Amino acid sequence: MSWEAEIKELERRRYLAKQQGGSEGIAKQHAKGRLTIRERIDALLDPDSFREHGRATASPVYDDNDELVEYAPANYVVGFGKIDERRVVVGGEDFTLKGGSPNAAGLRKSVYAEHLAVQYRVPLVRMLEGGGGSVKGSAKKGGTVGEPVFTEPRFKIIADAMSEVPVISGAMGAVAGFPAGRLVASHFSVMTRHTAQILIGGPALVERALGVKMSKDELGGAQVHASSGIVDNLAEDEYDAFAQIRRYLSYLPSSVYERTPRYDSDDPVERMEQALLDIVPRESNTPFDMRAIVNMVMDTGSFFEIGATYGPSQICGLARLNGQPVGVLANDCRFYAGAMTAEAAQKYRRFVETCDTFHLPIVNFVDQPGFMIGPESEQAGTIRYGMAAVAAAAQATVPWAVIQVHKGFGVATAAHYAPGAYVLAWPSVESGALPLEGGVAVAFHREIAAAENPEAKRKEYEDRLREGRSPFPRAESFAVHELIDPRETRPLLCEWVDWIQPQLDTLVGPVRFGMRP
Repeated sequence: MSWEAEIKELERRRYLAKQQGGSEGIAKQHAKGRLTIRERIDALLDPDSFREHGRATASPVYDDNDELVEYAPANYVVGFGKIDERRVVVGGEDFTLKGGSPNAAGLRKSVYAEHLAVQYRVPLVRMLEGGGGSVKGSAKKGGTVGEPVFTEPRFKIIADAMSEVPVISGAMGAVAGFPAGRLVASHFSVMTRHTAQILIGGPALVERALGVKMSKDELGGAQVHASSGIVDNLAEDEYDAFAQIRRYLSYLPSSVYERTPRYDSDDPVERMEQALLDIVPRESNTPFDMRAIVNMVMDTGSFFEIGATYGPSQICGLARLNGQPVGVLANDCRFYAGAMTAEAAQKYRRFVETCDTFHLPIVNFVDQPGFMIGPESEQAGTIRYGMAAVAAAAQATVPWAVIQVHKGFGVATAAHYAPGAYVLAWPSVESGALPLEGGVAVAFHREIAAAENPEAKRKEYEDRLREGRSPFPRAESFAVHELIDPRETRPLLCEWVDWIQPQLDTLVGPVRFGMRP
């Protein structure tokens, strides 16, 4: 006896599942300038590489004769795919069905995504667009409710995934409730500039609870989250978001159980950029372009910045150095002279922890005048977040190189050095307990106030002490590995990359660290 009838029914249900919210629902999605989840998956992955899990998963409705009368596909699509020939798990809500608010089948598949990535030790990419739970149906009586008391908490696997595999999330439309929580539980997140919003609660909930009437964009649009730290990067459209996701993944291993990758590079290791010789002005308070320094030292075109508009005095990003992916940290003196604000410290700590988790070497370009001071800084709790950043660096297990470019003052400077760091200094470096100007104002305030010409007396002290801050004594005392011509930075760092290869071979497995301030 053949099973042909059942096979035909299976094929029919698979076909129905791919219809998503139907032609009308798909048309509405396109009219808003957004792709469907299946179109997103196809655009992100290598061609023809997607292998869906749960192709016939649905919330069906049967009549009294057990005949199928309604078939609502699971409104979460998940499965394996490939990005640059590397296997990943990819999933996301189907907004054409119930606005992405999970039906029973969709919820199960969404929870499965993290389990799948952790089980097979591959990166997880979420493309999010949808709300959390709904009160509809919650008042029904009868049947079982809630999860059994012995069920493992749903959020444990979300936290576990971040300790084992790269997790990347994209906000492609409105993302609220549980999906918003998932989005921030990522190593890298990106939102589309014109079509996405990220919300704890939507406008109707906010108006009912707080009496505040705002649109979705006003509550959680790109203009809000560019500086909130909720997302790392903005994308001009969905295709830009896909490109950023693919690029981010190229710097990381598939899981913590693999060493960091290394690629062939045709950028000469001996390349010495003449512009590095005078890029730092002699006038201490004149700003310069730190990103230009980073781009001249790293493999050409490889620097990928993360979170540029949050905590802008701190630069974080990924790059390659002689083909080796590295984390890049640097100070931007054009914002608060590069001082570590509360936001910059949080960004710094999170980035260091990500690099440590995936055993990514760090290259740190230092121009640090210290923690940001003043009433706003005190109210923001800067010293607590700053010390957490210091702890993250002090406990880092990855190879770490430091280039002392300019300033290095106060406790905040400790955040730029990990155990065993390879330290190079430029002739332009200044270091000490306090920046020169502030230190003179504190130490000699009586003498300056009593002088006939206080301004001239202040400058006299500053000039005299600046002469004593030459970098040569530190080099002569072996307080740095080398005092170098700035043009030598790339060749020396490329040598360092070769030195650390045996160490990178052994750096695999989960990283553990204790409580931080």
